[in-house]
Amino acid sequence: MGNLVQGDDGMLAEEVGSWAKQKHEYLVRYLDISRGVRKNFVGPDKGGTTYIDLFCGPGRAVVRKSGEFIDGSCVAAWKKSVEGGAPFSKVHIADSDEERLHLAEKRLRALGAPVVTHLGRATDTVKVIVKQVNAYGLHFAFVDPFNLGAFDFAIVNELARLKRIDMLVHVSKMDLQRNLGMNIRDQQTAFNSFAPGWKEGIDLTQAQSKIRRHVFEYWRGLVSKSGIATSDHVDMKLITGSKNQPLYWLLLAAKHELAHRFWKTASVSDQPSFL
Repeated sequence: MGNLVQGDDGMLAEEVGSWAKQKHEYLVRYLDISRGVRKNFVGPDKGGTTYIDLFCGPGRAVVRKSGEFIDGSCVAAWKKSVEGGAPFSKVHIADSDEERLHLAEKRLRALGAPVVTHLGRATDTVKVIVKQVNAYGLHFAFVDPFNLGAFDFAIVNELARLKRIDMLVHVSKMDLQRNLGMNIRDQQTAFNSFAPGWKEGIDLTQAQSKIRRHVFEYWRGLVSKSGIATSDHVDMKLITGSKNQPLYWLLLAAKHELAHRFWKTASVSDQPSFL
C-alpha cells in the first residue's frame, strides 16, 4: 500500500505508481463493453448486478512522479457503470484498513453509489459478501491485492460459489520472481496460500524460471477446478513499471465464454501480453 497524502478533493488519497492508470483503464474498458449484459439484470426480479472490490483502498490516488490525481478502482468502476447506463445495483467494497475503507465509502456515497462496506481481511469479507448478494444476479469482482500473499486461494473458491461471476484479477509476477527461493526453502509461505499444494504438484529441481511458470500454471489449474476459466496467455496483460520491469499479470477469470470475449476486446493494446 502507498502512503496516504492530501488529495485534490479535500480528503486523503493514496500514492501509486504510474501503472495504476493502465490497470484501471483495462477495468473500465471491460465494464463498458459488458454493460449490455448488465442491463439485462437490472430491474425487479432480475437479480441485480453487483460490483465487488476486496482491496478497495481510499477511492482516490495520486501518481507519484507526475502528481496526477486519478480515481481509485471502486470509484472508477461506479462512474463507468453510470456513464454506460447500466449502474451496479450494489457496490460492495472491502479493505483491511479502516481509514481507507471509510474514505472510499465517503467518495462513493457522494456519487450516489449504493455502497456496502466490509472491514477486514479479504478471506473473511468475501464470505460475508457472497452470502449477501443475490444468488441469481450478475456479479463482477475486482481482485487487486497489494502482494501475492494477500491473494489467498480461498478468495477464488468463495467467489466461485456464485452462479454468474466474472473476476478481473491481479497476479504479481514480481513476487513470483523475487520470492520464489524463499518460498521453496519455506522462509516464506505466500505461495502456499496463493496456490495450495504447489510443491507437491511441481518439479522443484528445474531452473527457477521454469518453476515460476509452473507455479502460475498450477494456480490456473486450481482456478479451473473451481469451475472458472482463466484468460488464455494471449489475452493476459503484463503490466510493467516505469523502467519496463514486469510487475503483474492482469487476467479475467469467468464462468461464461461471453465474458472472455469481452475481455479479449477490452485487453487489446500495444502492451505485451503473457511473457
